Amino acid sequence: MSQLSEQQCEACRADAPKVTEQQAQELRQQIPDWEQVEEEGVPQLRRAFTFADFAAALAFTNQVGQLAEEQGHHPAILLEYGKVTVRWWTHKIKGLHRNDFIMAARTDQLNAGS
Repeated sequence: MSQLSEQQCEACRADAPKVTEQQAQELRQQIPDWEQVEEEGVPQLRRAFTFADFAAALAFTNQVGQLAEEQGHHPAILLEYGKVTVRWWTHKIKGLHRNDFIMAARTDQLNAGS
């Protein structure tokens, strides 16, 4: 299996299968800094990134936004001074899909380049 960060998101339908708990555990091994949380009953992947200042946090936010647009898969992003919190989940299935793990891994790559 190729690294998550090298994979592309696939178009997701409302009837797409959610990842199983076992699949989620295996996929989380490739994104150890992300935590699985539940917001309003919906499982999501969440990670907070820290930066030296607001400008650096904003630049990262813009990179995540550009990546999201390119892949057609959009997260929740909270921008604060020196901190950006990103949450990935698939809205159509109200849960986690493989796409969310791919995007988390690709978000990690953006941060590595900061």
